[in-house]
Amino acid sequence: MPSIKGIPVAPGLALGKVHIIRAKPGTVAQWSIPEDAVDAEVTRLRSALDAARELLNRQREIVLRGGGEQEAGIFAVHLAILDDPSAVSQVEKRLREDRVNAEWAVQALVDSLYQQFKGLEGDSVRRYAEDLTEPWVMVRDLLGTRDAEEVSASEEMVVLAAADLTPQVVTFIERNRILAVLTETGGRFSHGAVLARSFGFPTVVALPNLMARLEQDMEVLVDGDRALVTLRPDQDAVDEFIEGQRQKIARQGVLATVSGMPSVTPDGHPLGVHVNLESVRDIEAFDVKICDGVGLLRTEFLYMERTQFPTEEDQYRLYRRVVDAMDGRPVVLRVLDIGGDKQLPYLQMPKENNPALGWRGIRVMVEWQDLLRVQLRAALRATAHGEVRILLPMISSVEQIKRVAEIMNRVREQLVSQGYEISQRVMLGVMIEVPSAVWVLPEILQLVDFVSVGTNDLVQYLLAVDRDNSRVSELYDPFHPAVVRVLSRIGSVCAEAGVPSSVCGELASDQAAALSLMGMGFTSISAAPNFLPEIRYAVRTTPIAQARQLAQDLVEAKTSKGVRQRLAQERRRLYQAVKGGDTPAEGAS
Repeated sequence: MPSIKGIPVAPGLALGKVHIIRAKPGTVAQWSIPEDAVDAEVTRLRSALDAARELLNRQREIVLRGGGEQEAGIFAVHLAILDDPSAVSQVEKRLREDRVNAEWAVQALVDSLYQQFKGLEGDSVRRYAEDLTEPWVMVRDLLGTRDAEEVSASEEMVVLAAADLTPQVVTFIERNRILAVLTETGGRFSHGAVLARSFGFPTVVALPNLMARLEQDMEVLVDGDRALVTLRPDQDAVDEFIEGQRQKIARQGVLATVSGMPSVTPDGHPLGVHVNLESVRDIEAFDVKICDGVGLLRTEFLYMERTQFPTEEDQYRLYRRVVDAMDGRPVVLRVLDIGGDKQLPYLQMPKENNPALGWRGIRVMVEWQDLLRVQLRAALRATAHGEVRILLPMISSVEQIKRVAEIMNRVREQLVSQGYEISQRVMLGVMIEVPSAVWVLPEILQLVDFVSVGTNDLVQYLLAVDRDNSRVSELYDPFHPAVVRVLSRIGSVCAEAGVPSSVCGELASDQAAALSLMGMGFTSISAAPNFLPEIRYAVRTTPIAQARQLAQDLVEAKTSKGVRQRLAQERRRLYQAVKGGDTPAEGAS
């Protein structure tokens, strides 16, 4: 009964069969195809080719509508490349003769095309090589979604295992099919890990040699609290798992006593407890009574879940679903935040040496204003049915805010002239996740109605650590004293200005950290649904003076260890309160 130790990402226990995701986007795994399955693999290849052609045609139409006739020419070139019978024949021949998966056969073609230009000098040559291979890379990536599709099609719940877990893979998975998530690489705060944690799956990453030690359908026991994965567990281990589940249910029963109660301290200080939504479909996964609204609707996953750009009507219908489901509670809608590791399968973003510092977030949207205008039109139309707030990501200057505000005003005027009903006042907010925004925060607060701190990116930019790079993941530390002090500054500056402030990053999911944020002056937090009962319970059992003292203790801590120890002390207090069945007073309001 061997075990593997990794890095804990999300707590919880799970017991089930493994489903292996063979490769991450950008890499290709090779496996053999049985002789009687070769024809089906060829069919799969041809379907991917058809899908790629459809995507290219739609992209071409979008560019043409924007007046970019010259720019649209590249899509015609890419279509011609995919229609080259010699290239298609080469891929099919390799697939049939070598009996390998279609992804590998396509990658072999890409490698051979690059090889033709190896050793040639000049940027123009390299660009030509990229143009020649780019459509085939698209086909390869479309083929690479098969593993996720297999999970979606299956009715059996599984433990998902992968070399790495990217947002693209997570997006295509039916979440009610997943028991837990395991990865061989990655860090605690990689994007894929963040998503898995937000969905409530027990998650363990950085498991050494995981893929070599697993077999498809192998039974495993996952302990997310201890970051331990047991392969083929015996009966004693299974019995221990059952007892752990019993204790979990008892704890949930105590936490349920605060469901629907106001999120206020015993002495009447409120803290908004909002929910992060990765997808519109997440609305159906929890009772909206546990939250005070949507603190962050990550709209990029609406785009990732599709094979083409969603139309204005598509977006409007989905945003309205969220607004209607919230039943009067506010919905914070973040405009499309792509770039870095968040890519769209139908949109070829430029390759960058350092994408985390490159073309992403609001930088993309102010350049591709058609995308921004369509999304703003849909969002503003949804304001007729409830309170929708617009949130801008990756803001680094006041000039960016002014530019988007101008676009938003023009879009509003256009909608009104067309007869649409729009709310008289729509709150505009920005994410504070770039260090420069922290230091011009007083100026920013004069232009916006609220701010939301994205601690995930703020930490990586503040500490100069790529959170998706396993080589430096140990240096990614949300409890670094510098992070704590920056958060304290943001909370106090916003409080002094009377501007609502929220934290929507992973730090807010920790019940003790949430209390400290309240003590720093933040007016709300936003976290995944599964964390909200504990946070609400913590708020209702902690006087505001105690939260402020906790915040002060953290600010004065000289090391990460000191911060963690103080938070651990607070968690133990809260855990004992829940274990003892302490019920907050009904009178707090």
